[in-house]
Amino acid sequence: MKQKYKNYTEEDFEVWKILFNRQFDNLQDKGSQKYLDCLMAMKEVLHAHKIPDFEELNAFLNAHTGWQIEVVKGLIPVNDFFELLSQQKFCSSTWLRKKSQIDYLEEPDMFHDIFGHIPLLLNPSFARFTRKLGELGVQYKDHPFILLGLQRLYWFTIEFGLIKENNVIKSYGAGIMSSFGETNHIQNDLIEIEPYQIQEIVNQKFVTDKIQNRYRIIESFDELFQSIPVLEGVFSLQKNNLIPTF
Repeated sequence: MKQKYKNYTEEDFEVWKILFNRQFDNLQDKGSQKYLDCLMAMKEVLHAHKIPDFEELNAFLNAHTGWQIEVVKGLIPVNDFFELLSQQKFCSSTWLRKKSQIDYLEEPDMFHDIFGHIPLLLNPSFARFTRKLGELGVQYKDHPFILLGLQRLYWFTIEFGLIKENNVIKSYGAGIMSSFGETNHIQNDLIEIEPYQIQEIVNQKFVTDKIQNRYRIIESFDELFQSIPVLEGVFSLQKNNLIPTF
């Protein structure tokens, strides 16, 4: 599949500009500085003034990280998703929400996929962690409980992770970074923020149809990649039925 750039409408360009400018401003005091630095590093190919051209994005990514964007229609099977991550290919749809959907969308669109996910692939530790999750997904493709654990880890890190920077809680997960409402929701005193504990996370259920109330926080992106041996140890025990899975 390919992005058909000429098919975008005036409304599409307007929606992209609204989403980008609103969230860029909103993240200045709430988003991870590491993310913001990566976003600024991509300003020639990722900005408010036009919908991103995937050919330009891929040329940039290839030169700086080796990652590429893989165009998909929407959500794809878990095994296919992890297979692509293992190849340093990140999935993105090419459709954009309508202006009437600015504040809420059930299924991830291009703004979520590109604005939310792609910038942090410039961070070496984060990118290595992402690829390793893909490799583990391929390795354990025939073990449903382990795949579920990987999905949970992905959810509480890459999708909805928090990070402590200069002793301040910031967001980095794409589900937060691309959502005006979720970004502001993090400031709510009623949410639960728990430490990054691998064995707990792979057994922690999550919800996909409502705003989150439980988040996991890391101290740095190095912590993610450095936790991989612990994750592999947990999966090895689960594979041999030595610890329970939920």
